[in-house]
Amino acid sequence: MAKVRFVGPEPVIVPELGGRTVQPDEVVEVPDHRYDAYVCQPPNWEGVEEPKESAPKKATARKGDV
Repeated sequence: MAKVRFVGPEPVIVPELGGRTVQPDEVVEVPDHRYDAYVCQPPNWEGVEEPKESAPKKATARKGDV
């Protein structure tokens, strides 16, 4: 899970977090795949801990590849 800080001026209810009320300057965990949806709103959210990168996939040669 990634972490973001709410930097808005007043508490907000975040349905995606189970309807939780988030207070100004509070750090919350969000699903890694939703991190960008929060940090693209700089008046409201800032990144604290970016999503962990998933393990790199190994390339596999397919028949006919050179």
